[in-house]
Amino acid sequence: MTPVEFGDSPAALPQAVLFDMDGTLIDSEGLWHRAEAEAVAELGGQWSEVDHQRNIGGAAEAVAAYIADLTGTRLSHSEITGRLHAVFVRLLAEGTDPRTGASELVALVAASPVPSALVTSTERALLEKAITSIGIDRFDVTLAGDEVRENKPHPEPYRAAARALGADPARCVAFEDSPVGVASALAAGCATVAVATQADLDPAPGLTLVDDLTGIDMAWLARLVSERNEA
Repeated sequence: MTPVEFGDSPAALPQAVLFDMDGTLIDSEGLWHRAEAEAVAELGGQWSEVDHQRNIGGAAEAVAAYIADLTGTRLSHSEITGRLHAVFVRLLAEGTDPRTGASELVALVAASPVPSALVTSTERALLEKAITSIGIDRFDVTLAGDEVRENKPHPEPYRAAARALGADPARCVAFEDSPVGVASALAAGCATVAVATQADLDPAPGLTLVDDLTGIDMAWLARLVSERNEA
């Protein structure tokens, strides 16, 4: 690892930086809300802001199960997921914007000695369409929701991404925006940064809350890892 100077003592850079996608790097949670609301309306139900908040960051299977319970539909979870994805892909054609500071942060890490991974609950086919505004080639590893046995909030996604990069999760920084994602990253042992704009997030050991991704540098990431391991 490369040392960087921080104050009077050097701090080692993270072994890897791990990024969530929806809501963290790209402004896509609004599209998911619209897709969920449209799919539920087709099934005779109504999708509220409370329903959306409960499902932010959730895997497709979990959201489909929630919709099935909410509407009482006889459709299978896979059929519900198919409807959600069809609407989401249509909405993606309108384009998604990066979150404030996201492109700059991803570029900063890509230009550093530190490898990075995209770790999302979104399935592979949608991931590649959604991340075009930032560029999938800026990440050394991408891990989709349909490529793990257990999805967020289980720690497996972040553990698997760290393992793919040859990194110790405890020496990684993870960026998230949802309670589900934060729980996954913290359970994996990562120093976790959450952009608290999409959902209410409570303070927790190892968690740093930020308004957006602007102004972050490698020295700050190094300090987060150092403090996480000293706690």
